[in-house]
Amino acid sequence: MNSLKVWLLMGALSIILVLIGAAVGGRSGAMLFFLISLGMNFFSYYFSDKVAISMTRSQPVSEAEAPELYDIMRRLTKQAGMPMPRLYITPSQQPNAFATGRNQSHAAVAVTEGLFRILNRDELEGVLAHELSHIRNKDILIGAIAAAFAGAITMIANIIQWGAIFGMGRDDDEGGGSFIGAILLAVIAPIAALIIQMAISRSREYLADQTGARIAGKSGGLANALLKLESAAHRIPMQVNPATSHLFIINPFSGASINRLFSTHPPISERVKRLEDLRI
Repeated sequence: MNSLKVWLLMGALSIILVLIGAAVGGRSGAMLFFLISLGMNFFSYYFSDKVAISMTRSQPVSEAEAPELYDIMRRLTKQAGMPMPRLYITPSQQPNAFATGRNQSHAAVAVTEGLFRILNRDELEGVLAHELSHIRNKDILIGAIAAAFAGAITMIANIIQWGAIFGMGRDDDEGGGSFIGAILLAVIAPIAALIIQMAISRSREYLADQTGARIAGKSGGLANALLKLESAAHRIPMQVNPATSHLFIINPFSGASINRLFSTHPPISERVKRLEDLRI
């Protein structure tokens, strides 16, 4: 099922890119952006983990630097029967974490510097088990591809907007849309990409919570961690590319009202309730 979602996601985001190309450059623009989308599909599939790590400015961490992190992850992967993912530290004081990669053999888990400051061991286990669940459930590729495409679409839309401001034209004989249409599409495209992110993120967070609780052997640690992370997100801002927000265990921009409107995550209260109902 997740393999089908990957292809559907690639197709949907490719269509957005082609529409942008058609609005800007007519048939020639559509063809150019179609070729770009093919290249991005290939690149995002094989290098999605590196893109996500780079966009979040995460750095690899050794066992000597983070012995507790390695100890917990080694125990959890043994319980889950999974290979050890690569581990990274994200330079942010906001407590958060994410997983990325295309499969279990090419997976990475990143945690922020702030995560260690507010969580006890049980809560940290719950968060890491949640991220391992994304890897086990084979949905990390979906999130990473969405991040890569959403980032590219937003960048292209910004280029179009600046080009329009400085009078960048096009050949109307090519069949391109109107100038106003190009501007509208440049504004709408990032929102469309965000809506696609929302569609793939909400349901998978519930499933990752449940699977993570079973891997950790208890649901209380993750439930308590989610409440702490939500509270911290309102107080501690996170400087990260918005295109990667859906990768994190909680929305890093949940403290901003406008971002709650387009939240890529289900409500923390509902996630905690479902964890409590598991009674593990």
